[in-house]
Parts: sequence; C-alpha cells; structure tokens
Amino acid sequence: MNAGVVKTNGILSERNRTGIKPVSITVSIVEDDASVRGILAAWIRGADSFKCVGVHANAEAALCALPQEKPSVVLMDINLPGMSGIECVRRLKPQMLDTQFIMLTVYDDSDQVFKALSSGATGYMLKRTRRSELLTAIKDVHAGGSPISCSIARKIVQSFQRFSGNTAAEPDNLSPREREVLELVARGYRSREIAKSLHVGLTTVNTHIRRIYKKLHVCSRSQAIAKFTHIPNAAVAK
Repeated sequence: MNAGVVKTNGILSERNRTGIKPVSITVSIVEDDASVRGILAAWIRGADSFKCVGVHANAEAALCALPQEKPSVVLMDINLPGMSGIECVRRLKPQMLDTQFIMLTVYDDSDQVFKALSSGATGYMLKRTRRSELLTAIKDVHAGGSPISCSIARKIVQSFQRFSGNTAAEPDNLSPREREVLELVARGYRSREIAKSLHVGLTTVNTHIRRIYKKLHVCSRSQAIAKFTHIPNAAVAK
C-alpha cells in the first residue's frame, strides 16, 4: 500500500484516494462568557473536518461579522448582553439562508425553544452538552438535520401533543398522516428517517412536507413546528 494511504474496513477513504482533504464545516461562535467561548473555539479547532472562522462576544459584533464570514453553522448563545441571540438570528437569517443556526444555551423552557425556532434557528442544544454530542449536532445540522437536546425535544413533543387535538378547528388543518410527519419533524427526524419510520418512500415524505408548508403558510421546518403547536404571538420573536 502506498505511504499515506489508510485502509479502514477494507475501504479507502475519499481523502486517501484523491489526496484531497475533506471540506471542513465552517463554524462561527457567538458567546459572551469568555471561558465558554474559549472552550467552544478549542473544541471546533481541535476536531477534524471543522474550522472555526469567527468568535464573537455579542450580537452586535456578530451582525457585522457573520455575513462576511459566511459560516456553514453558527453556535449562538441566547442570553447575550444587549441584543439577544434570538433577535440576532431573526435579523441574520434572511441574508444568510445557507447558514444553519444552533442555539446553545442553559434554557430548556418551551417559550425560549419556540422563540428560537421561530426566529430561524435549526437546532437547540443545552450548554451542558458534551463535546462529542455537540460536534455530532453540528454535522447533523450541516447535513440537513435539526439537532435538539433530548430534554428539549420532549418538551416540543409534549406541546405538540397538548395542542394537536385542537387542530381540527383550524382552517388550515392537517391530515392525520401530515400530523404524524410533522411530529417526527418536531423530534428532529430527517426526511429519510421519517420515511423509514413510516415505511414509505422518501418522495412521499417530501410531498407531505411540501403540503404541510403550504397548509400552514410557512417555508421551513422550524416555522411549521412553531405554527402547528399554536405558539402564542407573545412567544414568537418579533
């Protein structure tokens, strides 16, 4: 075997076959606590296939810098001095459609979760999340998933179950199958995982999701979750 070529389980990796290093997932961090900020940056910089492209102490700095940094993923604290992380995401998302925002916070209450998802965040992880879990969440959101800490996902599902019985009274009500699909979306399942769980094709799942968006007048998974669980206007970031 040629020097520098590594064989794993009988398969040569893409990097070894081509000699090209895999594309890194670029990450920016917005966190006001200097020690936490340093730890997060060290985690990203010390991991393979990740690249830290920016570290910011407040939302105001992030608003100016992130559009230039163009990270694939942003780790955004909620409780920032001055402008909140939720408001920062709300302002940035329209101009950074290809960037995924993961809220990283100590809060796990439903109002904060729903505000964050409504603002345009794709994931919601607690700060006590371990390094390996956080790196997995970043990979997941970059691949199209919606990583949410287990305790938070449970709260979303509970809210979904609490309000789903009232959806028949809504003018844009969903079919039983569409509600089933949306519940899995709320749990963070990706389309392929939903298809496997429901024993249907991927095309069928994507069709259900498009119909859900149309009926709820939304354009993203997080907005669909927020609207279907009947989040009060007061709980949605303005």
